[in-house]
Amino acid sequence: MTTQAVRRTPDLRLITLASGAGFVLFWSSGFIGAGWGTRYTNAFDLLAWRFLLAGLLGALILSIRRPRMTRRDLITQVWMAVLTQFVYLGAIFTGIDHGITAGATALIGSLQPLLIATVAGPLLGEAVSRRQWLGLVLGLLGVALVVADDLSAGRGSPLLFLIPLVGLLGLVAGTCLDRRRQPAVSSLDALCVQSMVSAVLFVTLAISTHQLSVPHQPGFYGAVLWLVLLATGGGWGLYLVNLKLSGATRVSSLLYLVPPTTMLVAYFVLDESIGVLTVLGMLVCAVAVLLITLRTWRNPDG
Repeated sequence: MTTQAVRRTPDLRLITLASGAGFVLFWSSGFIGAGWGTRYTNAFDLLAWRFLLAGLLGALILSIRRPRMTRRDLITQVWMAVLTQFVYLGAIFTGIDHGITAGATALIGSLQPLLIATVAGPLLGEAVSRRQWLGLVLGLLGVALVVADDLSAGRGSPLLFLIPLVGLLGLVAGTCLDRRRQPAVSSLDALCVQSMVSAVLFVTLAISTHQLSVPHQPGFYGAVLWLVLLATGGGWGLYLVNLKLSGATRVSSLLYLVPPTTMLVAYFVLDESIGVLTVLGMLVCAVAVLLITLRTWRNPDG
C-alpha cells in the first residue's frame, strides 16, 4: 500500500464523519424552520417562498456552472424533487402546521432506516448485517420512547402522525431511486435542479389552493432564510453528499440522531419541553447509530 493510499483513508473517514455530523445538524434545522415559519402562515405558503428563493439561487448557480446533464439524469432529479421534497416536505410541514411539534415530526423521518433496510437488499444490493439490524431495531425502540413521551404530554392526536408518515414514504422512495439509478450529477447541480422543480410545484400548489400570500412579519422572512440557507443548502446538500459517500442504509441511520438534535434545538428556539423518556430515547438512538455505522467509520470504502 502506498503512502498516498494510507493518507487517503483517514481523510475519507474524517470527511465521512464531518459530513454525517453536518447532515444531522442541518437536517434538524428544517424542522425548526418549519415550526418557526408556520407561526406566521400556512405550510404551503411557507414552502412556496422557501423554494422560490432556493430555486432562483439554483438557477443562478446553474447559469454560471453550465453543467452537462443527460436526459436520464435530468429525469432522475425531477423525480427526486417530487418524492424527497414535494411529497416529503409537503407532508412534514403540513403535519407541523396542524400541531405536531418539530421534535415529534422528526421522529417520523427517523423511521426511514427500517424501511430502507427492508428494501436495500433486493432493490439496491446493499447487504444489511445482523449487527446493523440490531441497531435498526434498537433505534426504533429509542424513537418509540420519544413518541410515548410526546403523546403523554398531550401534544396532538396519534392520527396526525399519518400525515408525515406519507412524507416519509416519499423520502424512502426517493432515496432508493437515487441509489438505484446513481446519476452522474454533482451534489450541487442536483440540489439546484431539485430546488427549481420544487419551486414550480410548491408555488403552483399554493396558488391553486389560494394559500399564497405576502406576509408582512419580519419573522416570516427570517424563517424563509433559515430554511433556504440551513435546511436546503446545508441539509439537502449534505443529504446528497452522504448518499454518494456511503450506502442508503448507513446514511439513513443518521436520521435516528435527528429527533434528539431537533428537540434540543427546539427546547431553546421554540420552547418545546423535553421529558425523561425523551432523554432515554436519545441515548438509545445514539447507541443504535453506533451499531449501524461502525463499519462505515472503520472502512469508508465499503
